[in-house]
Order: sequence, then structure tokens, then C-alpha cells
Amino acid sequence: MSLQVAAAEEAPKWIFVTKRFKSFLNNLELTDVQRNDGETKFKGVVKTLNQAYWNSNSDTDHAFYIGSWAKLTRIRPPRDVDLYFLLPLEVHKRFEQYNGNKQSALLQDVKGKLLATNPTSEIKGDGPVVLAAFTSFSVEVVPAFLYDDTERSYYVCDTKNGGSYKKTMPLHEVDAITAADARNSNNVRRLIRMLKAWQAWCSVPIKSFYLELLAIEFLDQCEWRNTDYFYYDWISRDFFKWLITKANTHLWAPGTYELLWLGEAWKSRAESAYARAVKACDCERANEEGNAGDEWQKIYGLDIPKWT
Repeated sequence: MSLQVAAAEEAPKWIFVTKRFKSFLNNLELTDVQRNDGETKFKGVVKTLNQAYWNSNSDTDHAFYIGSWAKLTRIRPPRDVDLYFLLPLEVHKRFEQYNGNKQSALLQDVKGKLLATNPTSEIKGDGPVVLAAFTSFSVEVVPAFLYDDTERSYYVCDTKNGGSYKKTMPLHEVDAITAADARNSNNVRRLIRMLKAWQAWCSVPIKSFYLELLAIEFLDQCEWRNTDYFYYDWISRDFFKWLITKANTHLWAPGTYELLWLGEAWKSRAESAYARAVKACDCERANEEGNAGDEWQKIYGLDIPKWT
């Protein structure tokens, strides 16, 4: 073997992967301004509801983040800020006296309290959420009653079929991601953020919550689960290949163990993403920086750089 051939064979491969995916994930992080804005919106809504229901001026009591703000899986452009607000038991007793859909009436009551202090904002009540649409962030408020403090379970409004209360355990979802991230070398939250970018860019008809659970399940069995950014091309490729096999299967919700049907409306987009990821991985191995970037951008959008 000539020295020239040997040198060519020993040339480093995949030289752009680490920098590309680090830049991608940095680009998905909320800015300080966006994060502060979301926290300000949270506190404003909580203070209004505390004044109305608890005779308190606190902007933090009786409330906690849920969703991506609790799980630290939020991406930009920023989506909704989701929170639970705990109502006094007396409110539950009062609405039990109502005729008709008690849960709908309760949501309208919460809506009215927010509208009184935010008259220029669009406020909607649609079980189990009251949506406050502000200029930058929308805040989704879930009015809730504590069910069991030990198991951290809550009752929320379900306005369907005449109205009822539904038991929920949102903090168990946070626990599931935190534990999975720890046992998978901090790769779970990163993969979730990447998948949310794919969901947004390719208009994938699947819930973010389902993507979170799928990311956990995938990484728990992934060969590259304890690696780093250098393997994120293969992690992307292998996730989409695996995801295709999950069409028309179920997931289990943490805490409540509610059965969640995945369906297959998203399957064709997963197949497209897998085909593009295969091409991108081949280009990454050959150090074809721009060609790899083109394929990744078809999957994840412009936040993943074409050129590193």
C-alpha cells in the first residue's frame, strides 16, 4: 500500500458532526429575553389568580410550571407557557352547586378573573385549559384541585360529555424525563428538543408529549445512548428508523399509566426524515459538509447549520 493511499484511508471522518449539532442545540435554546418574558407572564397570571381566589399578592404561590417549562425541553421560537394553578377547596364546593356543566362554568370564572386585569388580551376557556394570549407568549392555565399530596395528583376540568373531573399527575412526567436524562448521559432532553424542531419544521401531526415519551423509550435501548454530540447523526437516523416501527402502537403516560394511541398520521414524515438522515449520515462520514447540512435542514429546519 502506498503512503498516499494509507494517508487517505486514515484521514479523519465525521469532522463536522459535533460542531453542527452543538450549534443546532444552542440555536434552539431560549434567549435570556425570551426566558425572562415567559417568567414575567407566568408571574403576572399567577398574581392575578392569587388575588382573586386566595386574597394574596404572591406571584408564585399555588402554581407550578408544567409542560416544556417544567421539563426543560422548551425551544425557540417560544411556545406556550403552561402552568397549573391550584384553587381553594371552597371553589370546588361552590361550583358543585351549579346546574349544568360545572367544569365549564369554573373555567369561565377563571377566564373572567384574568380578563378583568388583562382586558386587551385574548382569553379563552376550553377544558381543561384557560388560554391567555399575550403579544409574545401565550399562557395556558390549568385550574386544578389537589387530590393527593403524597402522590402529587390533581383534579382538572374535563368539559366533555356534560363535564367531569379528571385525575392527572403532571409532575410524574417531569420525573420521567429527569431520570431518563440521567441514565442516558443527558441525551434525552437534547433529542426531545431536536424532535420538536422536526415537528415544527415538517408540520408533523404528533403531540410533543408523545415525542418526549418516544425519545425516552428509544434512548433506553439505543446503542449510542451514553455517547455525545459526535453520535447525534446516527442517533437521529436510528431514531427515525425506530419511530416508523411504532406506528399504530401505544405509549403509557407516567404516573397515571393512561394508554396513549400513537396512530400513524405522522408515519410518512418519519419515513421521509429517515431517508434524509441516511443521506446526511453518509455525507457526514465523507466530510461533505454542505451536502450533509442540506439534508439535515430538510429534517430539522434552518436552526441546524449547513456550514459549521
